[in-house]
Amino acid sequence: MDPQMFVDQASAAGIPAPHWFIQFFKVLGFTLHSVPMNLWYAGVILAMIFYGRNNPHGRRFATRLMRQMPVIIAFGVNFGIVPLLFVQLAYFKVFYPATILMAWFWMAIVALLIPAYYGVYIYAMGLRDEGPPLSGTRRLIGWCSAVCFIAIGFLFANGFSLMANVEAWGHLWRATSVGGAPLGFALNVADPSLWPRWLMMFGLALTTTAAWSLVDAAWFARHESEEYRRWVPGFAVKVYTTGLVWFALMGSWYVFGTWSERVRETMLGGNLAALTFTTGAIIGLPWLVILATRNAMPSRITATLIGLLQFVVLAINATSRQIVQLLELRPALDVMAQPVDVKWSPLLLFLAVFVAGLGVIGWMVAQVVFSRVESP
Repeated sequence: MDPQMFVDQASAAGIPAPHWFIQFFKVLGFTLHSVPMNLWYAGVILAMIFYGRNNPHGRRFATRLMRQMPVIIAFGVNFGIVPLLFVQLAYFKVFYPATILMAWFWMAIVALLIPAYYGVYIYAMGLRDEGPPLSGTRRLIGWCSAVCFIAIGFLFANGFSLMANVEAWGHLWRATSVGGAPLGFALNVADPSLWPRWLMMFGLALTTTAAWSLVDAAWFARHESEEYRRWVPGFAVKVYTTGLVWFALMGSWYVFGTWSERVRETMLGGNLAALTFTTGAIIGLPWLVILATRNAMPSRITATLIGLLQFVVLAINATSRQIVQLLELRPALDVMAQPVDVKWSPLLLFLAVFVAGLGVIGWMVAQVVFSRVESP
């Protein structure tokens, strides 16, 4: 069945921003969102595991990360507004049908996020008020939050993979509709690309958590013991290596097991071959720096370099994923061919608010770094 049958092909009002502007801020916004998102996606469950172990340094890492987590989640949720805004702006013809098919699951993201966020607050308050060891109830709440965040990641992966899997809409609609009205219970679990994409994201989240542990030890943990700060690099090597191997295995499954022949030929040939190779190889750069400095106490220069390299890793992965998404959608919708009718007033307002928001966040982080009082 022709995928274009499921997408409105009628001419619509022009998109109110240039295509390059939309794609740039969609990728940039997702990259900024990915940093804190990775920390709650993999970091919370790592913190739950290490808090329950007998290693005092592992418990200290878990305590520090979970006390920071309410702020991390706040940053991540707000940064997530930017890519979601541009998805709805340029991809509305496929975004809304996909999320209508899985409407109850899509709304469940909010239903899961609220208790997960409250759970993190309850856990962090327990660390502040009770200190270790935490009560069993608070630890159970922490585990529930970790499970909720992983479930949220699974539902997001469903939504955005279904957005590009237009060919499956007909079957899902027939299987989950009554009298032609979709019931909103569809999930994209039959799509072979869903599983490696979801699992690959968790591998990236592990590497980001490892990089953050070094940034935290160098910039925010100056009042911690020297033994703890010497322990962190070895911990970071183990977690980053695990994430790197996980990412490599899931990425290979995703590329060679689920890409269509058309996408594979485009991404592995011509000018895009270099980008594809870089996407797979760039994750090794932070790992090499972490490995080379594992026996030394983390310095601010080294930790900053690792943090910047990890940001580049996430940005390049977001760029590659953006291009693959455009290729997957092209049989049903050529996003870049849609008419444009630039509206400069909202664009300039967005830029002003975006820059101001980044400035405020930078100022907040600077206050923590240069304050005499240790960050939470």
